[in-house]
Amino acid sequence: MIKKVLVANRGEIAIRIIRSCREMGILTVAVYSESDRTSMHVRNADEAWFIGPSPSSESYLNIEKIIDTAKRSGADAIHPGYGFLSENAKFSQRCSDEGIIFIGPSPFAISNMGDKITARKHMIAAGVPVVPGTTEAIKSEEEALETIRQIGLPVMIKASAGGGGKGMRLVKDEANILGSIRAARSEAQTAFGDDAVYIEKYIESPHHIEFQILADKHGNTIHLFERECSVQRRHQKVIEETPSTIMTPEVREEMGKHAVAAAKAVNYYGAGTIEFIVDDNLNYFFLEMNTRLQVEHPITERVVGVDLVKEQINIANGEKLKLKQEELSQFGHAIECRIYAEDPHQNFMPSPGKIKHITEPLGLGVRHDGYVYEGYEIPIYYDPMISKLIVWAKTRNEAIARMKRALYAYKITGIKTSIPFLAKIMECDDFIKGNYNTHFIENNQDFLLQRQPCGKRCQDMALIAAYIHYKNKLDNASHGANGDSEKNAWKEFGRKKAVSRF
Repeated sequence: MIKKVLVANRGEIAIRIIRSCREMGILTVAVYSESDRTSMHVRNADEAWFIGPSPSSESYLNIEKIIDTAKRSGADAIHPGYGFLSENAKFSQRCSDEGIIFIGPSPFAISNMGDKITARKHMIAAGVPVVPGTTEAIKSEEEALETIRQIGLPVMIKASAGGGGKGMRLVKDEANILGSIRAARSEAQTAFGDDAVYIEKYIESPHHIEFQILADKHGNTIHLFERECSVQRRHQKVIEETPSTIMTPEVREEMGKHAVAAAKAVNYYGAGTIEFIVDDNLNYFFLEMNTRLQVEHPITERVVGVDLVKEQINIANGEKLKLKQEELSQFGHAIECRIYAEDPHQNFMPSPGKIKHITEPLGLGVRHDGYVYEGYEIPIYYDPMISKLIVWAKTRNEAIARMKRALYAYKITGIKTSIPFLAKIMECDDFIKGNYNTHFIENNQDFLLQRQPCGKRCQDMALIAAYIHYKNKLDNASHGANGDSEKNAWKEFGRKKAVSRF
């Protein structure tokens, strides 16, 4: 049985894994780079080991350093979280070779589902619907032109080794085909060291829906229903929710069966996600498989009542799944907002720097997965996501209202964040009505990027001015001034100005 886990990651996901391990009585080892010496995951783990300079290539992506640290610390297992080495088949294999348990799938599953072209072939063989397109990498520009003429525009050019929106180009005009292929190849080579690209038919008005999978090493596979991930910017998810507003019980059951079939096609075990593209008529097609835990896994945990990290560890221990498909159900509605250190009004430019103040949202049905604190300096070397805000309620409308309240209560100063942008999404009619697809942000950009009305800013300024005035009066009172006048001043200058705020 696993007794000590090295968490090969950082930030909120490292903290989240450490929490589940502690509940299971498992010791944890944190690893950290130069920039992360004061990071929260270093404080939370039972041990913390330095693994190198700030660039991830020299620390969190350094397989030799992480394996060596696991052996020196006595860790018998490694949890990769998501990102970094979580979908690296070579890393999974090295763990196996060194006698260290990799809390994730086999190298075979990672490599076969990580390559998009190979994954498409497996899905076709398993009878899972796939988007019309090529099943081999494009070998020449002439071949690409011929293929696209057969499929018909619009199409997506995609990197076979791709992920995170890199190496992708939408082509709507034949004049842009060759330029898009060259750009996609160049970006894929830079990002993944592999310039292979393939072509898929572009689905108009697409919804991005994914199914959470759990599978043990004994052939048992289940799904934990869907997550709606269509609120995206540049192919990156911004908000996720479950259940999806467009799903019917019949389609949910059918997609769930295909998701299970997809996992079984590669003898998958562990936690994973089958992602689908769904059109307005609820026709759905396999998009890709993520052979790891997803950023948005907490909303599934909340509506299904399952700790996915604990399930991962149990599966890695060789245990059989205790969960039965027929016993699982969704209860209530959950929404997740990704909080980024970036400025929405400056084209979402990253905003690293020191956090001067933070007030985390609390209350019924609110979960906050974060890793920053007052005085923490956000480094420039990593993804700008600093936390995830998750809410749950019995109904979707109540969940939206709860998220609005939580975002309003969430205060961070010293840096720019995406909190105001997310709050605007909660107020947008298309989101409130559930009438949205992956074009949501593009279609509502003017509304979402509206700045705070002057009236509200003035109310905030009035509060600040009233408080300063009050403090000055208190200072005078300590030297013999009448205390009652201070209270009156607060009422006069503060409450009158701020009454509409409350």
